Amino acid sequence: MARYTGPSCRLCRREGQKLFLKGERCYSTKCAVDRRSYAPGQHGQSRRVKITEYGLQLREKQKAKRFYGLMEAQFRNYFDKASKKAGLTGENLLIMLETRLDNVVFRMGFASSRKEARQLVTHNHFTVNGKKVNIPSYQVSAGDVIKVREKSASSPKFKEIRDMSISTPSWISVDTDKLEGKVLSLPLREEIDTPVAEHLIVELYSK
Repeated sequence: MARYTGPSCRLCRREGQKLFLKGERCYSTKCAVDRRSYAPGQHGQSRRVKITEYGLQLREKQKAKRFYGLMEAQFRNYFDKASKKAGLTGENLLIMLETRLDNVVFRMGFASSRKEARQLVTHNHFTVNGKKVNIPSYQVSAGDVIKVREKSASSPKFKEIRDMSISTPSWISVDTDKLEGKVLSLPLREEIDTPVAEHLIVELYSK
């Protein structure tokens, strides 16, 4: 499966804001956006380009892709599916992205970044409703229970979670003692804190 393998901090600098792609580093003084708050590349500091309407729409789409760690074809497929559902296409898109298994694992606090969550899912560390699932893009539903597999629960990574205080969105509940979480409901738009103006993405793809 295609994936971005370049430096994560470069993506944050290109978007001009933290995308929280490297977990704890993003909250430390080592964060590249805090240290070099300009675009990457030879002309990053001197580049002063007037942003067009299309440019705004494109940047918003790129930002959403990078938040959730998707490639262009994957993201477009999500948009096409969202446009066929009842309701607002932009909201449908964000809800589908939020309910990917790797994102839910991240939201539950079992990983410090979506990238780490994707790796943990791929390496067979989780079950959904008692069944092993190793597909990061797996769409969870309301009522689904995501749990760390018994074989993985003894690893240092998950042992430390039991002693952590985890803040989760209102549509998710987590029991750190059992190393499991439950999707209480599908998220509403106001419960999604990803700073994306989804209407700009809809406008871009509607051209």
